[in-house]
Amino acid sequence: MATVDSLTTITLTAGADLSGDQYKLVQLSAANTVTLASAVTQAVIGVLVNAPASGEAAEVAIEGVVKVIAGGSVGATDFVTTNSSGLAASATQADADGTDGFAKCIGICLEGTSTANEYIRVLLGRQSVQTA
Repeated sequence: MATVDSLTTITLTAGADLSGDQYKLVQLSAANTVTLASAVTQAVIGVLVNAPASGEAAEVAIEGVVKVIAGGSVGATDFVTTNSSGLAASATQADADGTDGFAKCIGICLEGTSTANEYIRVLLGRQSVQTA
């Protein structure tokens, strides 16, 4: 069962309707504004822990252990990045950004799943997966 432990959050502005995106990954899209993360090459800023409409306060977890919705199979000890829907995905060398050779990761999975749309536990912390 995915739980939350000792979260540090920041408050930003929702740059789109995120009311259906709680526990998904978000990116900084403009000054003090977040939108749903949609590519492994984006710098994911954290995990949305509330459900704001566009223009409302978005509470974003940036440190601690948070629950995140998985987009598919994510194993314990896997580095976590985003898929095209803001869901957690395992980062691999194949995900690495061709520009700088690294995939952008948000943390490491503590408790995984083999099923999409299940909650996983992620220890937040910036990580990178380098190309071979």
